[in-house]
Amino acid sequence: MKKKIVLFIPSIEGGGVEKNLFLIAEYLSKIHKKLFIITADKKYKNVSNKNISVICPTSSIWERKTRLVKTIISILLLIKNFNKDTIILSFQSNISAIFISKVFGYKIIIRLNTSIRKYINNIFRKFLYKLFYNFADEIIVNSKSFKNEIKKILNLNSNLIYNLAIQNKKKEKINFFKNFKGLKILNIARLTDQKDHITLLKSLKLLTKKNIKYRCCIIGRGYKKNYLEDYVKKNKFKKNIKFMGYKEEAEKYLNSCNLFILTSKFEGLPNVLIEAQFRNIPIISSDCPTGPREILINGKLGELFNVGDHKGLYNKILDYRNNKKKLNKKSHNAKNFLYRFNPILNSEKYNRLISYYLNEKL
Repeated sequence: MKKKIVLFIPSIEGGGVEKNLFLIAEYLSKIHKKLFIITADKKYKNVSNKNISVICPTSSIWERKTRLVKTIISILLLIKNFNKDTIILSFQSNISAIFISKVFGYKIIIRLNTSIRKYINNIFRKFLYKLFYNFADEIIVNSKSFKNEIKKILNLNSNLIYNLAIQNKKKEKINFFKNFKGLKILNIARLTDQKDHITLLKSLKLLTKKNIKYRCCIIGRGYKKNYLEDYVKKNKFKKNIKFMGYKEEAEKYLNSCNLFILTSKFEGLPNVLIEAQFRNIPIISSDCPTGPREILINGKLGELFNVGDHKGLYNKILDYRNNKKKLNKKSHNAKNFLYRFNPILNSEKYNRLISYYLNEKL
């Protein structure tokens, strides 16, 4: 019996992980002809590729549930539809996927998307993560620093496969920036604690006090929305800030800005920085684990500031305002390093790993 390939992602949330999921699925489906995606999100049921089947609940009610609930639903779908002749490529809820795979005899390849430092903050958690990850047949990470982190903290080996990046040439104007002559700052990120928008807003508050002309658009949705909007209103710089909510293909708005800022506390390999590089947009990013320093080649392709340091970010913004040529030059040099994220070369690395467990001749 031919083994089946299943991509496991309980909650499809429209970020960089999901973009990589569909790019990888498209590539693998051309080679292996039949591919399955398991998710609790029904809205992705009807994909255009006839070689990809999405297995999901019949009701859309589960789309509004928590990731834990979605994971349970997806596990039940996995058990119901697949036997032991199955290879799981897990993009999410990896510990649950590993546990079920070992119980039911699936082969399991996990893809880690975000630095583990936050989660492994005590001896018990370290033991738990090492125990489960050690049962994975393969571990994939998306940056060198992430690979080193896994080795140092858990003493586990992993496979480095960079994110797949395809240049989206679509352009969409932001009316908030129309005819504005000052700094046009853009941030694209979920409104969560991980993305640390409060550091961005604190730095912009300092710009406001200095009467520096700027406007900032924030694209994304999340549970911190009301908190962030209240902060802007309380500190009386609402006229400078625009919360745009979630946008499909948010990268198409990048050409409207003249400065992109990322303030995350931790990442894996943030796709949005790569998308900004495709469009030669100057970048200022937090030096968080993991990814930004690697994408920006230790600051050669953009500016880095310490996580949570709003004054440091403020000074970086001032430096850019006073000497745009320096950061613009860095952003233009970025095109020489975009080969690292070639979608075909990196998709083929996934194929090699999967083919090994399919016992196919490479």
